Amino acid sequence: MASRFIGGLHSVRAALKHPGKVKMLWIDGERHDRRLRELIDAARSVGIRPSPVPKEELERLLPDTNHQGAVAEIEGAAAGDEHGLEQILGNLSEPAFLLVLDGVQDPHNLGACLRSADGAGVHAVIAPRDKSVGLTPVAAKVASGAADNVPFIQVTNLARALKRLADEHGIWIVGLAGEAETSLYDTDLKGPLALVMGGEGEGMRRLTREHCDRLASLPMKGSVESLNVSVATGIALFEAVRQRG
Repeated sequence: MASRFIGGLHSVRAALKHPGKVKMLWIDGERHDRRLRELIDAARSVGIRPSPVPKEELERLLPDTNHQGAVAEIEGAAAGDEHGLEQILGNLSEPAFLLVLDGVQDPHNLGACLRSADGAGVHAVIAPRDKSVGLTPVAAKVASGAADNVPFIQVTNLARALKRLADEHGIWIVGLAGEAETSLYDTDLKGPLALVMGGEGEGMRRLTREHCDRLASLPMKGSVESLNVSVATGIALFEAVRQRG
């Protein structure tokens, strides 16, 4: 387990639901509004004594993050690797359900994808180590606790990881691509599955696309050609949930 900082009223409140998870909590000493008082009461109810500090100290702990007057140091799972992914797959008692993000670089998008993955019951989220955002404080805040519930796996070579998923674990690789002729809704998503989403702007890389067993698209009826990756991810994941019963 690794120690890291999170900020935001909702994210901190979610962390407080797990006893022993929060090591320290700092709050804006100049704020006295109802939402912050409720957070303070929640912290005290689980034995955490918040430390009032100047707003500048919160910004030093979590720069470039909208902390909303609360920053916590928590014990959280660090990003896993290929070995961790093998352990997850080896311990499953149901068909694998994985989300693969090929080059998502916006932490807000990663956080939203993690939140959708948590809600959909995804066993792990996989991303390449290079040219992709990691578990930043912004991503963790947007994820609203999902960053600690869904294993986040960073792999050195995504194409090789996809090949291993298919060859050694029998996982069906389905990539979302706007030009695909087959609709996602006409694609079988019920068995061991890895849904692959491309990054912002360029979508899936060529090697990633080549390792997909099938490409599928979301039917677009208006003038907009594509959706934000986190929105498309949520739609795709819950179509899989619907099919998988």
